[in-house]
Amino acid sequence: MANLITALRIVFSVGLLFCPIPSSAFFAFYLSAGFTDMIDGTVARITHTESEFGSRLDTAADFVFVAACLIKLLPALSIPAWLYAWIAVIADIKSINAILGYVTQKKFVAVHSVMNKVTGGVLFIFPLTLFVIDPVFSASVVCLVATFAAVQENYYIGNDKKRIIKNM
Repeated sequence: MANLITALRIVFSVGLLFCPIPSSAFFAFYLSAGFTDMIDGTVARITHTESEFGSRLDTAADFVFVAACLIKLLPALSIPAWLYAWIAVIADIKSINAILGYVTQKKFVAVHSVMNKVTGGVLFIFPLTLFVIDPVFSASVVCLVATFAAVQENYYIGNDKKRIIKNM
């Protein structure tokens, strides 16, 4: 059941690509994808169906969701070049973290820290604020939190903090 919920996130994420911004269809797909992200792990734990496959599927579904959101949202936003540069720096840090994790652990790892979860939360809220708060301000908040989380993730991987690092 949990893997089905996770797979639905991929379906909803792809659906985002076919919806104009802003539209009720876009936000319906967006909220549905976000909801599946919030409950799939809980369902897996409650039903005792956690698995390596489920963990990998969750990571893949998260990637598809983020990619779909970036494809739809970035062209629709008027944000300055420095903010795009900041996003690129965060992506670079995350890439370095992935490489470092692979080099040190001999497999891909995911860090399940509180700050990564907070980053996911503020990133999820971001599109919902686009018509209420200046996107440059809200994107800056997201980038600030994401930068802290990425640097912290690097620290955890570099110092082999096993309690929050999950092998993929």
